[in-house]
Amino acid sequence: MTENKQPASALSSPRFCNMGTFMRMQKVDSAEGLDFVIAGAPFDTASSFRSGSRFGPNAIRNISAMMKPNNVIMQVNIMDSLKGGDMGDFNVTPGYIHPTYAAIEAGVAEILKADACPIILGGDHSITLAELRAVAKKHGPVALLHFDSHSDLCDEVFGEKYNHGTPFRRALEEGLIDPAHSVQIGMRGSLYDPNEHKMAAELGMKLIPAHKVREMGMPALIQTALERIGDTPCFLTFDIDFVDPAYAPGTGTPEVGGFTSLEALELVRSMKDLNFVGFDLVEVLPAYDHGEITSYLAANIVFEYLSILALKKKE
Repeated sequence: MTENKQPASALSSPRFCNMGTFMRMQKVDSAEGLDFVIAGAPFDTASSFRSGSRFGPNAIRNISAMMKPNNVIMQVNIMDSLKGGDMGDFNVTPGYIHPTYAAIEAGVAEILKADACPIILGGDHSITLAELRAVAKKHGPVALLHFDSHSDLCDEVFGEKYNHGTPFRRALEEGLIDPAHSVQIGMRGSLYDPNEHKMAAELGMKLIPAHKVREMGMPALIQTALERIGDTPCFLTFDIDFVDPAYAPGTGTPEVGGFTSLEALELVRSMKDLNFVGFDLVEVLPAYDHGEITSYLAANIVFEYLSILALKKKE
C-alpha cells in the first residue's frame, strides 16, 4: 500500500452504507506496508457469567461509523499520518479455547511480522493470552497496562486453567509479561478471596484498585503508571467493565463504582508517551447494551489509541 486512505465521509455516503469495518476503513487482507491492523477475536466461551461478547467486534464496528478521523484534542487526523485498515475476524472455534488461541496467536503474529501494530476487538478477556504469546515472541516480555474491574489473575475458575479470569496468571507463568513494569488499574467489587488484590504484588505486579485511584487522584495515578512502565515495550488491554455500568452497561461481569466514559478516554490519552506494541479492547456484550452506548464508548477508546499512534508517527 502506497497511500493513506481516509474512511468514507458521511457528507457524501450515509453512515448506514458500506458498513462492516471499523470507521468504514478499507478492508485489508494483509498487514504489509501498514502501520496498524484492526482485527476481531469473537470468542466468548471462557466467560463466567453472561455470554455474548462474541458479538462485540461487529457491534463496535457498526457504531464506529459515527466516528470521524480528526482528534481535536490531540490535533491529529489518524489517517493522514497512518496507513491501516480492518482485517476482519480471526477464525475462532466456539467452545474450544486452545484452537482459538492458536488462530489468534497466528493472526497477531502475521500482523507483527509486517511491523504493523495489532488492535484487537474482543471477545472475552481470555483472548489476550493468545495475543501476548505472539507479542512476546517478537518483543520479549512486555509491560502490561491493564484497565479493568477485575485482576484476571486467578489460578483456576471452575477448576479450569484457561478462562477470562485467568489470562494474566498464565501470561506470567509463560514469561510473556514483565511484572516489574506492569500496572493493573481499576479493580473493585466484592471478592471471594479478600487477599486477591495482594496476589498481584506477590506476583510482582502493581495493582491500583478503584478506591485507591480516587484517593490518590488521576494526576498521581498517571504519573505512577508512566514511571513504572517507562520505555519498556507495552501492551495495553482495556476491559470495558473498567467503566461504570451506568456508562457501559453492555458487558458480561459489571461492577458498580467504576469510572466515567470521560475518565476512560482521558486515561488512555494520558498514556501517549508509552512505547506501545499492541492493544486490545474486550468484553463488550451487545445484548445488554442500551442504545449502543457501550459499543460507542469502545469505538472511541480504540480511536484514542489510534490517535496516539498517529501522533507518534506525525512527530
